[in-house]
Amino acid sequence: MNPTKSITVLLAEDHSIVREGLRTLLQAESDLEVVGEAANGRQAVELVNKFHPAVVVMDIAMPLLNGLEATRQILKAAPATKILILSAHSDDAYVEQVIALGAAGYLIKQTAANVLPKAIREVHKGNTFFSPSISRRQGRLNLQSLDRAGTLKKKNSNLTSREMEVLQLIAEGNANKQTASELGVGLKTVEKHREHIMQKLDIHDTAGLTRYAISAGIIESSVQLTII
Repeated sequence: MNPTKSITVLLAEDHSIVREGLRTLLQAESDLEVVGEAANGRQAVELVNKFHPAVVVMDIAMPLLNGLEATRQILKAAPATKILILSAHSDDAYVEQVIALGAAGYLIKQTAANVLPKAIREVHKGNTFFSPSISRRQGRLNLQSLDRAGTLKKKNSNLTSREMEVLQLIAEGNANKQTASELGVGLKTVEKHREHIMQKLDIHDTAGLTRYAISAGIIESSVQLTII
């Protein structure tokens, strides 16, 4: 580990070519060091526990575990870690959710490349950092006054963290057996989670759960193409 690089960074992005570009960009900065790369949210959570990075650059739309839920799990387990969202989505709903969760910043991927290192340094210092287009909407969104639990509780009807994981896997087309294998739990446990999810959301079929997951930003509409 290079002693001159004081800010450790984990990249969480499911597109390898994007991760490579981000790594190359950050490696050119003498005070930044990429210590790990994750291709999905679950891997990001595991690598944060392993490497304890100062900052996580987090995409939202990732398989197995999306960036929203990964952010929630990381900040619960490692509250000192700063989360900087880097996403193609700039919808108010996404911004509201990640800020409610405690993310320190939000950049859209169209942001100029030289802004990312600056954003990492700012959130590492304890400041917040947003893309200019998002900053201009902060007053309207009232980001600073959002209740961390309230926004997600309202949007996701009090789903637990594990239920959110199960919901995403179901919406991505996984059968109960596949979901159980992915989470390392028993089939009956997944069936019970699925039952609770349907009760809480008042949705009682897979197609409905998938449509809900898309509308809530848990998965992208392109993930599940078999649901009509």
